[in-house]
Amino acid sequence: MANIKVDGQLVEVPDYFTLMQAAEAAGAEIPRFCYHERLSVAGNCRMCLIEVKGGPPKPQASCAMGVKDLRPGPNGEPPEIFTNTPMVKKAREGVMEFLLINHPLDCPICDQGGECDLQDQAMAYGVDTSRYAENKRAVEDKYMGPLVKTSMNRCIACTRCVRFTTEVAGVSEMGLLGRGEDAEITTYLEQALTSELSGNVVDLCPVGALTSKPYAFMARPWELTKTESIDVMDAVGSNIRVDSRGREVMRILPRVNDAVNEEWISDKTRHVWDGLKTQRLDKPYVRKGGKLQAASWDEAFAAIAKAIKASGGGNKVGAIAGDLAAVEDMYALKALMTSLGSGMTDVRPPMSGIDPSMPRSAYLFNPTIAGIEEADAILIIGSNPRKEAPVLNARLRKVWRTRGIPVAVVGENADLTFPYEYLGDDLSILGKIAAGEGFGEKLKAASKPLVIVGEGAVSHGHLWSKQPGRDVIALASKIATMGSQLAEGWNGYAMLHNAASRVGGLDIGFVPHDGGVCSADQVKAAGEGKLDVLFLLGADDYDTKGMGKAFVVYVGTHGDAGAHRADVILPSAAYTEKSGTYVNTEGRVQVAERAVFPPGEAKEDWAIFRALSAVIGQPLPFNSLRQLRTALYAEFPHLAQIDQIVPAGIDGVKKLAGAEIKTQSAKLFSPISDFYLTNPIARASAIMAECSQMHAGLKQAAE
Repeated sequence: MANIKVDGQLVEVPDYFTLMQAAEAAGAEIPRFCYHERLSVAGNCRMCLIEVKGGPPKPQASCAMGVKDLRPGPNGEPPEIFTNTPMVKKAREGVMEFLLINHPLDCPICDQGGECDLQDQAMAYGVDTSRYAENKRAVEDKYMGPLVKTSMNRCIACTRCVRFTTEVAGVSEMGLLGRGEDAEITTYLEQALTSELSGNVVDLCPVGALTSKPYAFMARPWELTKTESIDVMDAVGSNIRVDSRGREVMRILPRVNDAVNEEWISDKTRHVWDGLKTQRLDKPYVRKGGKLQAASWDEAFAAIAKAIKASGGGNKVGAIAGDLAAVEDMYALKALMTSLGSGMTDVRPPMSGIDPSMPRSAYLFNPTIAGIEEADAILIIGSNPRKEAPVLNARLRKVWRTRGIPVAVVGENADLTFPYEYLGDDLSILGKIAAGEGFGEKLKAASKPLVIVGEGAVSHGHLWSKQPGRDVIALASKIATMGSQLAEGWNGYAMLHNAASRVGGLDIGFVPHDGGVCSADQVKAAGEGKLDVLFLLGADDYDTKGMGKAFVVYVGTHGDAGAHRADVILPSAAYTEKSGTYVNTEGRVQVAERAVFPPGEAKEDWAIFRALSAVIGQPLPFNSLRQLRTALYAEFPHLAQIDQIVPAGIDGVKKLAGAEIKTQSAKLFSPISDFYLTNPIARASAIMAECSQMHAGLKQAAE
């Protein structure tokens, strides 16, 4: 720690702090454009100038000078800096005047208006006139893909976007070309940005040079209602803010949460909002004469009740939960199934190796997402985190950049934006690693090894039986616990799920029980006529053609595959239209709040099941969301601990490590081939379709 005086106030700060951080610790406000706490220091905007006592008679850039760079006074007094002297004021006014020399008067038509750093700081630190009457320079706009709109006349060359794409996103596709007055920020060869995190450059841009292309001219920030919520496009649970106007979601922005997503979100999270408006189910439908026809809720419920009565209930009725289901929805559906005497429930992907009898640690990202930064060796098994969880992949890249730890992959040989040792794609390689061979030596010597197991590695629905998935879990558990120098309290076994609903569903036991079978076997049983009624809770990624003549009830938001096969469609609310609990891949309980109301006659999923239960004659014991959550928290107390993680402990992982391995060989791969089209909302989005088409074209051109 070091002592430093800021405007006469003595503060104690870490000696690695910059002068800007020290000033802010003392409560002083320092303006800046190029500096960002998550990016490297560029020191090129000069807006953060301060005065250093005893230093040279000129202002200093506070972002580029550290506390330890200052020397004490002649009698050992702590160094002193000033942030509000006449010299500092004049210097900032001069910098602002220079920045505005070439800046166009675009504020009335600029999408950054109202939330622009340049506007705010020009008001606070600038002057009211300019001495420059010369013509402003003009810069040609650049093409950066379907998500980022450019107006490069406004660019002040802060290079935040360049540093983000290079350092965080890991794609060196942007740079500053030219010198002096001809310097321009551009993508090399003017190609589209290929990163799944490219939309974050819009948030980083302190002026209106980079703005959101899909959101262009849609709304002003003061018109929008801002709702803090949780993303469900993957299992990371990124913290987001949903901006809405009336009954329409206008945009989605990230919220800062250092434990989960820091302040980044993926392009799918940010731009999927247009999919909330298209291909929506807004009224019930009943299939009559082979065709779906609009019906009333009473009609739809009567048709379902008739089908259930004809089936006799019990395990003749099944239920599968999709990727976007909230915990409350699955809890209500499970209660409905239990009242019918059925144990046919499942939230897992087809033929998953995650067994209900396994400990909770078998399906959690136990080290936590923030814990990735503590790892000293990483093994990725059957996963492509760049497609499955781009924000988590950025955290992996961050730890590689800052500490250079060894990383290896068993599975798909993909571009993860950081170098790694590729070991192959066969399960047999895990046996060698578990025996301490090859990369296993590095993991064995590590005090905090991290073994990331992809959901695709434990789910082999279309190729093998369940056993390979269980064997992968057993081998990964053995690798994660084989070190002789494991740090106390460290659990390096990390399951990376692909769906927001997965961990929450597993936590409440939405898995086969009392004679029930898994999702793949339910579909098979329906095709063979052994399952009469099948509920699909937003479940579209299954073989709908293989469901035979079963009576299919689809409860969902969009006209996707499940709705096309359904005999009855019950329209429900999307994640921005209801209050719902989601548990992310690390076991963190979070709540997504309602930003807008669902369209038409659509209802919240739990309310649909409560109303249906009354028609069937088995009313569920709750009439409101509060009553449902009271029952939920009583049965599963850890779900009441919002934004908390209840650790599962390493004992369960050690127990899994002792399982017998029966599979000698199996291919390990990621189940996601197209990052942009992984769920019904994304598949309904025109923006996501354009991104998918662009990336397919780039991939084809590269081949």
